[in-house]
Amino acid sequence: MTTKKPTGKKTAVGGAITAAVLAAAALFVQPWEGREFKPYRDAVGVLTACDGHTGPDIQAGKTYTAAECDVWLMSDIGRAYSQVRLCISVPLNQNQAVAFTSAAYNLGPSVVCGSTLQRKANAGDLAGACAQLDRWVYAKGQKLRGLVRRRAAERALCES
Repeated sequence: MTTKKPTGKKTAVGGAITAAVLAAAALFVQPWEGREFKPYRDAVGVLTACDGHTGPDIQAGKTYTAAECDVWLMSDIGRAYSQVRLCISVPLNQNQAVAFTSAAYNLGPSVVCGSTLQRKANAGDLAGACAQLDRWVYAKGQKLRGLVRRRAAERALCES
């Protein structure tokens, strides 16, 4: 038995919404991450390149191109947004989706999956979910000024 791929207006609208969220999230994330073509150690010692990309594909000493960074950015944003969609089952407006995607991009899926933020969002308390962003400002037990500022921006966007 084969499954027919969904087509039509509903699919097109869903695809357009996803594309709009991904584009807006990339624009929101880039200034916070900064673009570094040469790998560096982030605040907690993780090898990082481009717009905050981490993982085993980062090679120390290599210089990455803008095109490589663009591909990683959109792939990583897409992965973060997929986690938001997987774990938050209530409808989000674009600003909420971008704010939660930015947080998941920066922190990983635990911010939206298995967290109080997820519980509040899925209970319909989106204001409470947005407020939860303020709690995610620590790296290795240290409160980081950059994370405080970023979470404040995400929360302001989420609440707008």
